[in-house]
Amino acid sequence: MSRHTMLRAGLLVCALVLAACGGKVATSSGAQNSPSTSAGGSASAAAARVPAPAADWPEFGDNAQATGVGPAHTGITPATLGRLRLRTVRIDGVADSTAIELHGVRVNGSRRDLVAVTTSYGKTIAIDARTGRRLWEFDPAGVNSTPGNPQVTTASPAADPDRRFIYSASPNGVIHKLSVATGHQVWSQRILFDPVHEKIASSLTISGRWVVAVTGGYYGDAPPYDGHVVTIDRASGRIDHVWNTECSSRHALIRASSCPATRNRGDNAIWGRPGAVIEPGSGRILVATGNGPFDGRTTWGDSVLELSADAGRLLQNWTPANQVSLYHSDTDLGSSSPVQLPPFHGARLIIQGGKDGLLHLLNLARLNGAIAAAGPRLGGQVSQVSAPGGGEVVAQPAVWTHGGQVYVFATTSSGTAAYRLVDPRHPRLAPVWSDGTAGTSPVVAGGLLYVYDPGGGIDIRRPLTGALLRRLPAGSGHWNSPIVAGGRIIETTGNYHSSATASTIDIYHLPGR
Repeated sequence: MSRHTMLRAGLLVCALVLAACGGKVATSSGAQNSPSTSAGGSASAAAARVPAPAADWPEFGDNAQATGVGPAHTGITPATLGRLRLRTVRIDGVADSTAIELHGVRVNGSRRDLVAVTTSYGKTIAIDARTGRRLWEFDPAGVNSTPGNPQVTTASPAADPDRRFIYSASPNGVIHKLSVATGHQVWSQRILFDPVHEKIASSLTISGRWVVAVTGGYYGDAPPYDGHVVTIDRASGRIDHVWNTECSSRHALIRASSCPATRNRGDNAIWGRPGAVIEPGSGRILVATGNGPFDGRTTWGDSVLELSADAGRLLQNWTPANQVSLYHSDTDLGSSSPVQLPPFHGARLIIQGGKDGLLHLLNLARLNGAIAAAGPRLGGQVSQVSAPGGGEVVAQPAVWTHGGQVYVFATTSSGTAAYRLVDPRHPRLAPVWSDGTAGTSPVVAGGLLYVYDPGGGIDIRRPLTGALLRRLPAGSGHWNSPIVAGGRIIETTGNYHSSATASTIDIYHLPGR
């Protein structure tokens, strides 16, 4: 049984796990949501019960490939959009990231549809999706949560394939394994030495027996920091491998200041929203790095990197011909993570978007266009196309297959656009439609496209034409993006830059959900 199948499989009874040191858990039976309000439609329609198949959304982008494509059936269709109601849930802190959901898991002895978020100061909060009531809250030890403290995380949590545990990050550089049933900590593992300069910005990914985490630096590139990929054994919490973007010959956690290339500046962060993405089948890891030096030997700035499944070896890289220019102009290639496409007439292709306002199409069989090996060779992309409005790509595109065609949906602060993969002999992305509305990472679920405008609002569109079916009001935000499953649209709101002490989760739901 595949990991994704396991995540969507039937319910498993969760055993209670005793609390470990390093954090505290609060539970509450009191509701924290405002009364449900109608988002439109007649009273009779709103009162009707709309069947909605149960489903999970276990990690950023719904899967280890971060495709952004969720359940095929959600109960939300053009015909039922008018029946959606809003449930607003207030939480302590700002979840400047994406929620996850597990349906029908046992929490404190009862079956619940659990939504989990991690706030900028590392609190992981579980709520009941049907009521908005808080189920438990894990508050990590050793974190300065004073409003305005600049040390934060924007990592989305991830659920274990057995649906009994959740993994989360905190701004002191620690990964936590938490019990779904109680919120108690099972283990914790530190993955960086200098939390003042190094940050866990990207979401956590589950691959085989590992939790895969990546690190970068803080806004403004304050040195010293060094991006690295860490694989952590899910069962024991032990670090298996570390791969550093600088001083890559050193296979252990290092202090960035000890690496000559990073001593006097911040370099080579990994900060795309999904962090690491996992190739299906092989389990190989794909990441992209931000601005920094590159020598093709031990220093890998502004590059797409393919690592072995355990992150023990670098297999190949793609580094653009203008890497030096990107580096010195702070035009990070790795402002998003690699996007994997389904096999296309035998070709294995990926997309990399960056601050250069382009979507680069690459051949995964030979990233540098010549050989499947890592080294100093520059260039070699298959083709490239302008991102929506020519804006910087800092959100993760979604990939959707429909009618035998592959579609890519991308967003920038300048707009939203759809592309179709065409031309088997010379693959390229052909624009299909575009709109000037800004967006964060888009998702496709139940045959509809959902895009969160961080200015406030969720656009629901027909994917093939871009026709706007409905715009739902929502709180403003930053990196936040929606998830859609089980008759609900769940959207975190808020911006960690605001230093707010609270924020809301907007849950649009069908009646009875």
